[in-house]
Amino acid sequence: MKLFDDDDFMVTSPKENFFAISKTANINIVEMELEKMLERLAVAEKMLEDKGLEEEFDRTYSIMRADVTELENRVNSIFIELVGNIVTQCE
Repeated sequence: MKLFDDDDFMVTSPKENFFAISKTANINIVEMELEKMLERLAVAEKMLEDKGLEEEFDRTYSIMRADVTELENRVNSIFIELVGNIVTQCE
């Protein structure tokens, strides 16, 4: 039995929460947060390139895709961070 029938936050995934919130939140804030996340990705890619770690990244990525749980946890963490950033700015 759910304590709050209308409270889907606790029964949905971080990914589902992000997409639901991004549809109703201020679009400027959502775009800004996505842009910041992509900037972080671009910086991480540059660091890997500068250190010559592209092949190691590809190997690690393949390994992590095989271990779905760890990759899912990391992706969920990013979705949670995005939702938190969006919600706190929309209040």
